[in-house]
Amino acid sequence: MWIRLGVTANTEGFARLCRARERLRESEGPLPSVRELAHEAGFSTTAFIRRFAALFGCTPHRFRTHARIERARRLLATQDLNITDVCLDVGCTSLGSFSTRFASRVGMSPVAYRRAIRERATLPASSP
Repeated sequence: MWIRLGVTANTEGFARLCRARERLRESEGPLPSVRELAHEAGFSTTAFIRRFAALFGCTPHRFRTHARIERARRLLATQDLNITDVCLDVGCTSLGSFSTRFASRVGMSPVAYRRAIRERATLPASSP
């Protein structure tokens, strides 16, 4: 796998890609751009995208989208924020795009997801 990635015995390159992935996963609010991450990791944008995808199985953009949706799911399940605040908190600027992307990935709108997750949490345990 190391040879295919072009980072043969280069643990520093591997570590920089892992740090970039963690920044995409952990960032609050607006996430760093792919160009910024590539620069911080010491790669050209194209090389960064190629190596990130080879190592993690998806492009940085797809990983960032997934991270945003997962953060939104957590916020919707645990916080009493309105949908617009959740949208902005995860770094999206368009409520319509956020709702559409959320629904396509999760299978229901943010409002329906919140309702379903809270109904599940408040259902009493059934007796045998």
